[in-house]
Amino acid sequence: MTVTIVGSQLGDEGKGALVDLWGGDADVVVRYQGGDNAGHTVVEGGTEYKLSLVPSGAVRGKVGVLGNGCVVNPNTLFSEIDELRDRGLDPDVRVAERAHVILPYHRVLDGIEEEAKSGSNLAAGTTKRGIGPTYEDKAGRRGIRIGDLLDPDILRDRLEYVVPQKRALAESVYALDVDDGEHAEAFDVEWLFETYSAIGERLADENMPVNAGDFLGKQFDAGNELMFEGAQGTSIDIDHGIYPYVTSSNPTAGGAATGSGLGPTVVGQGEVIGIVKAYLSRVGTGPLPTELDNSDSEEALADFIREKGGEFGTVTGRPRRIGWLDLPMLRHATRANGFTGIAVNHIDVLAGLDEVNVGHAYTLHGETIETMPATTEKWGECEPVLKSFEPWPEVDWSAVATEGYDAIPDAAQEYLQYISDELDVPIYAIGVGPDREETVHVENPFDQ
Repeated sequence: MTVTIVGSQLGDEGKGALVDLWGGDADVVVRYQGGDNAGHTVVEGGTEYKLSLVPSGAVRGKVGVLGNGCVVNPNTLFSEIDELRDRGLDPDVRVAERAHVILPYHRVLDGIEEEAKSGSNLAAGTTKRGIGPTYEDKAGRRGIRIGDLLDPDILRDRLEYVVPQKRALAESVYALDVDDGEHAEAFDVEWLFETYSAIGERLADENMPVNAGDFLGKQFDAGNELMFEGAQGTSIDIDHGIYPYVTSSNPTAGGAATGSGLGPTVVGQGEVIGIVKAYLSRVGTGPLPTELDNSDSEEALADFIREKGGEFGTVTGRPRRIGWLDLPMLRHATRANGFTGIAVNHIDVLAGLDEVNVGHAYTLHGETIETMPATTEKWGECEPVLKSFEPWPEVDWSAVATEGYDAIPDAAQEYLQYISDELDVPIYAIGVGPDREETVHVENPFDQ
């Protein structure tokens, strides 16, 4: 069967921990979109692994596949694999030949374009890792794919076509001196050819490139269990998110089919699990109706939650904005993904507060609405309708994880039941700490 893990909010929901938890029952873990802008932290036996490209299942010894929906920086990929090997692991990672390659000029252009937007309200808060420009080239049919790195003649043809375009863009639009020492190699066909030919050779030597759809189809037909791992979250999906403050791909469940090569009838017959953080966090700009920023006391509360929850970007280190849980956002995500279940993380972070609130609905121009508007501008005009909950105390959360759901404080159980009832989906797990063992198991999606 298949299990698809989707972020239900704005990213940073703790998807990696659940992939790691349930990935023990999977044979193959597939990343189906995004690139090394998507940080995820996995804690195994008290040891922390910070990954941005290698699928989380690599820590559990599973086959990891970067699907054709991903954009791949080979340097990041090799760096993470080498580091895992240095730490005693032996990751088995395959890369779709149809996946697109992030090249140095993508990173240069990403940085200067975001800098050009920095004084406007269009800045998306990108990681400047070349993700957006690579997806632009993919859509513009001028991208270079993993399979191209394996054939020197094709690679040279691709580079000789696209690099002059990138050089002209950098020089004419952004007035960049591409021949200076800092950027020269990024726009040098010969340097790129030699460097990425060597990368292609290493990929081939390590047997990493695969025809992903065929590879995964054979795994599925053989009865192996497949887990699909999405990066970021539903509300920064390029189609279903708060455009333009979005990523450049589809983190939603539909992306698991297009980004892997397995059909929607295969993915759709499995479980689709939405990962929910018990409050809201966000790196980057854009509206956030339930944000805690309207008073000194709210900002102090946001600082407390941020520090307690470790709310700093895995990739960027930037402090995340904090808000109360937003139910209209979760209703939108449940519909867009077709969740069959959810996992709720970080209820321990809210323990001991004087108040716990949820954005139950919005008011927009005098009307109460229960889901997100289609345009970001209207979403920015929404005011949250808050629902208050009885706070719950600090407890020994490790003991709670061992004892099970009934050990969760009653007030926290009411909070969880409210979320489940509003979304009309069951809760499969509750995260009460960063380690895999600090999770309350309710249902295993592979047993459904």
